Amino acid sequence: MYVVGIGLHPYQYPTDTSYIALGLHAIREALADGGLTWPSVDAAFVGTARLGMAAGVPMLRYLGMTGLAVSQVENASATGSTAFRQAVVEVGSGLAEVALAVGVDKPLGRIAAPDTGITPISPAFDVPFARYALLTERYLADAGYTKEQIGLVAVKNHGNGALNPYAQRRKKRSLEEVLRPPFVAGSLNGLQITPIGEGAAAVIVMSEEALQRHQVLRSRAIRVAASATVSDQAFEGVNADVALTAAATHAVYEEWGGEPADLDVVEVHDAFAIEELLFVEAMGLCSPGEGASELAKGAFDIGGRHAVSPSGGLLSMGHPLGPTGLGQIAEITRQLRGEAGERQQPDARVGLAHMVGIGPVCVVHILQR
Repeated sequence: MYVVGIGLHPYQYPTDTSYIALGLHAIREALADGGLTWPSVDAAFVGTARLGMAAGVPMLRYLGMTGLAVSQVENASATGSTAFRQAVVEVGSGLAEVALAVGVDKPLGRIAAPDTGITPISPAFDVPFARYALLTERYLADAGYTKEQIGLVAVKNHGNGALNPYAQRRKKRSLEEVLRPPFVAGSLNGLQITPIGEGAAAVIVMSEEALQRHQVLRSRAIRVAASATVSDQAFEGVNADVALTAAATHAVYEEWGGEPADLDVVEVHDAFAIEELLFVEAMGLCSPGEGASELAKGAFDIGGRHAVSPSGGLLSMGHPLGPTGLGQIAEITRQLRGEAGERQQPDARVGLAHMVGIGPVCVVHILQR
């Protein structure tokens, strides 16, 4: 299977723009990027986390009522990643030759997870920013790093996002800015936490046979080399998101047949600055406890050993939920085509996209030129 078309509506703070306008913008851009027309698409997977029921068909009918198979996807922060995986499975199984994965969201709904109707073990609500503030403190104590070293994650990613026309935050930030009060929780200020806004991203997946029939340029068709989803398990004494990341990346490495050292571009779920360090260690991009020191050496910069979140990551690109994982696929595709401009990782051949969603679940993909 190959990614042949990508499109985005820039991520932004909430506006009066309808979700339909956001989504259609991204889909039309993806169709144009792939040199395709709407009737070529056999199946569509519409990822939304906060719009409510049946958002897909009312949006897609504006492109033409072709009778294609439409499925709605919701998987919290991993919604877009899951929609992409479903498109890959649809094409890989032969059920479709051309499948669209589109994510679109506006901050409208609320999270249903606390409303299970079952009395929780603890009456305390798991507030994400408080949880990651505590994880930051634990990481500082266990690894002996400083707040300044963790703040460099935000400095790097805001710098990358300043070069990205699709990013919600497009301003370079200094270390002083990402460390100064006011703090949202613990030592985390707003620049070390992702903004939740609105936007859309679309990716078109195509079979080998359709690639030839539609005469898509091979140089712009990026192969989907591996895909994995892992959900909640009983991990003893470790952070579940980190353990799931290790399990999911191990699964894709096995399927792909490569190693962490072979990765050129990596997009990670960095909703909080500390997450990037935890996840690059879990992925094997460096040894445990060495994430901050490798970051300081430039190993994760554009032009470094692995370009980590060259899009700006969730910290700068933004995190509208439904589109986020698909935006990562679009960035990696752009990088592997050599079309990322000032954000280009030199001679990028392999990229990994990683998202964690409430549950928790973890979805990881590897793309290869």
